[in-house]
Amino acid sequence: MTRVVVAEDSYLIREGIRLLLATQDTLELVGTAISLPELLSVVDACRPDVLITDVRMPPGQGDEGIRAAELLRGSQPELGVVVLSQYVEPEWALRLFEPSAAGRAYLLKERVGDITHLRQAVHAVSTGGSMLDPRVIEALVRTQTAGDHSPLARLSPGESDVLELMAGGLSNAAIADRLALSERAVEKRITAVLTKLNLDPDDAKIHRRVRAVLLYLADTTTDPA
Repeated sequence: MTRVVVAEDSYLIREGIRLLLATQDTLELVGTAISLPELLSVVDACRPDVLITDVRMPPGQGDEGIRAAELLRGSQPELGVVVLSQYVEPEWALRLFEPSAAGRAYLLKERVGDITHLRQAVHAVSTGGSMLDPRVIEALVRTQTAGDHSPLARLSPGESDVLELMAGGLSNAAIADRLALSERAVEKRITAVLTKLNLDPDDAKIHRRVRAVLLYLADTTTDPA
């Protein structure tokens, strides 16, 4: 049973998510919240496996869901977080996936009514995976060419292996251990990946490592609709 907390200030959406979760034998709603302070309090008290949170809620109606994910990454690193938004906001997605995509999902609210999609997101983050709405991916990777001309085709098999593990949220040390390489060798492969994907080393606004992971997700994520 996966224990879930839902943070959403709209009664109708919150109730809709509750009803959807009630149809799933493997998901249990253990708490709800309508503001960032209440979210943090409920998560601390209930210790859920997954938090489903709106991106905007009181007190500021700004980026509370993203801030919650950032705070909880430090205090509860095993907690999976699914952020819901009605906006295609690449910068929010980039913040959510920084410094690792592991245990994080960013979905547009228009897809929440599809319990299959929501269940997939909850399962993904609860097992250390990630999910990103296809429309957000499209906005994030406009530089990616279509079809068979993906920039990922430029990577060697070894570089692709490193990128796949990066997308899984592994650190350089963990990647080195998994692939039986030195950390220096892993660093060289990561540098090659970033170079081949034409990610600007001077681009401070979009972290190159995160952008590389998003490119990987763009190639391996399919639209369930």
